[in-house]
This record gives sequence, structure tokens and C-alpha cells, in this order.
Amino acid sequence: MPPLNQSDFVDAYDVPRDESLARVEIALLGAIFVTATILNTALLLLLWRQRKQMSRMRVFVFHLCLADLVVAFFQVCPQLMWDITDRFVGPDLVCRLVKYLQVLGMFSSTYMIVVMTVDRYQAICNPMVKFQRARSRLNVPVCVAWGVSLVGSLPQVFIFSQVEVAPGVFDCWAEFIQPWGLQTYITWTTLVIFILPVSTVVVCQVRICRAIQTNLSRKTHRQGVSVGAPLPARASGAAGMSKARVKTLKMTVVIVLVYVMCWAPFFTVQLWSAWDANAPKETAIFTILMLLASLNSCANPCIYLLFCGEFPKRLVKLLRPPALSAGKNPMREEVTLVSTLYTSFKNASESKGL
Repeated sequence: MPPLNQSDFVDAYDVPRDESLARVEIALLGAIFVTATILNTALLLLLWRQRKQMSRMRVFVFHLCLADLVVAFFQVCPQLMWDITDRFVGPDLVCRLVKYLQVLGMFSSTYMIVVMTVDRYQAICNPMVKFQRARSRLNVPVCVAWGVSLVGSLPQVFIFSQVEVAPGVFDCWAEFIQPWGLQTYITWTTLVIFILPVSTVVVCQVRICRAIQTNLSRKTHRQGVSVGAPLPARASGAAGMSKARVKTLKMTVVIVLVYVMCWAPFFTVQLWSAWDANAPKETAIFTILMLLASLNSCANPCIYLLFCGEFPKRLVKLLRPPALSAGKNPMREEVTLVSTLYTSFKNASESKGL
């Protein structure tokens, strides 16, 4: 479960949990952790093998895989262990570090999508500025995304700590100023991790669509009546942009849509639980909706592989056992050998008959 979990915000310290719901939550978190780890690690290795030929978009996807692995190992995995033990096991330093890394995963995954979208906006709407920035080996947007994530997660270190929730029982908790501390924390987190990034992405996408529409209308006007005149071979139908640029643009849009679909229910539930004292915090619906956010780390590598036709084959080759990947299938080799011998004997017998 993401870092803003229910156990952080319940009014009573010692609330008995629903064991059947906890088992479902543990099973889902385990499946999400395994899936996100396998998919992102495989894609990361695949991109690393192609690092000498990596385009700018692949660099963004590479760092998005790193961010999703941070989510898997430092957000989903600690929450999974926490749900198994029911209480946080570890000293105060580990508690603060886990809470910091959990929000770091949220920040890095979110802002990597933001800088990826802004980069697409620059490539389409301001190509000359994009060309000048491309000369630098240092990928400034990626550095900005990681920098914002590292700094933006720092408040977690001071908000959460090891607290004695019952005589002799300790847990990793946040003690907020009543009655507005919790509402402020949840609202601020929603603003900087969801509302502002999504607003930035939407503005960029709208401007990209307007730029494409304007460019298309200009081309149509220049061509006059012959609107159906074919574009050059390396161009697609979207205002003469290259097919590769159109594909990366579509991929960015799908990544953003999936991000909104996964995280919108989570933040909606968090705001509801913070501002409504009668919110059904301990119900199965609340728990499942908060688990949806972690699915975003599983979806991102699938989206990239879906839009890159050659990469799925390479991914299968990477995951295939060494004997099969080298083309050394014993059964196939035996069949080929028998077929060759049969053909040779048949030709020999026919030549003797003639």
C-alpha cells in the first residue's frame, strides 16, 4: 500500500484489524511487488544493454523504471511486511527512513512523468529550444525530477517517528496538531504529488494538441483543395510529424491517463478520510482503492513495451533460458538431423534406381 496508509490516520491507536481483509491486502501487495519488480527489472536490463543507442525518450523510460523500482522495494515491500507483522518492526531511524523512501517513490514516479511530458511539449512546440538543449550530455529534466523528489520527501523524516501506541507496544506513527494538522498534511501531499503535476501535464498536452491542429491547418491551407496529397515517406498523418515522434507522444498520453486512473481514487479516499470524521476508513472499498495506486508501477513498463514493437521480442529473448535464447533447442536439432538423413537416403536410392 502507498505510504499514506490507513494506519497512519485512525483516531485510536489500538484498533483491531479485520484479519480476512488483511490477508487479501497482503496477497494483493505481494502480487504487485513481484509483478512490478520483474517487469521493471527486465525492461531496465533491456534498456541498459541498448544504452549506446538510447534516444532521449528511452532515457526517460529508463529513469521511470528506476522510480517504479523505488516504489516496489521501498514503498510496496515495506508496507507488505508491515501488514504481515501488524506493527512496524524496527527502531526510530528505520521508521523515518522507510517513510522518507515511500514518499520518494511517489515523487520520483510522478515527476518523471511530468518532465517526460514537458520534454514532448518542447520537442513539438519549441523544437529549436529542444535542439539547443539536446547538445548537453546532462539530462537536466531527469536531474530536476530526482532533485524535487529527494527534497520534497524530507518532511516525512520530521513528521513520522516511533511512538508508543500502547504500554510496551511501539509503531511508526505521525502525531498531528489537532484538529487541522492531518487535513493540512493530506491536502498538501495531494497538491504537490497529484494536483500540480496533473495540471502541468494537462496544460502541456492541450498545447501540444493545439500546435498539431494549427500546423495541420496551415499545411491544409497551403495545399489548397488537395487535402489528400500524400506526405513524405518518413512522415505520419499528424501534421507531418515523424512516426517515431507520434508514437512517443501517444505513449506519453497513455502513461499519463493510466497514472490518473491509478492515483485519483487513492487521493480521493485520502482527502475523504482526512476531512470527514465519519468516513468508512476500515472498509474493504477504502483498502482496495488505495491499493490501486501501486498498480501504476506495473503498468508503466507494459505501456512502453506495447508501443515499441521490437522491444517485446528482445524482452522475451532476455527472459528466455540460455539454451533456448541461443537457438539450441535439442528437440528441434534432432528433428532437423532425422529429416536431413531421410532426404539423403531417399536421394541415394532414387539415383541407384535410375
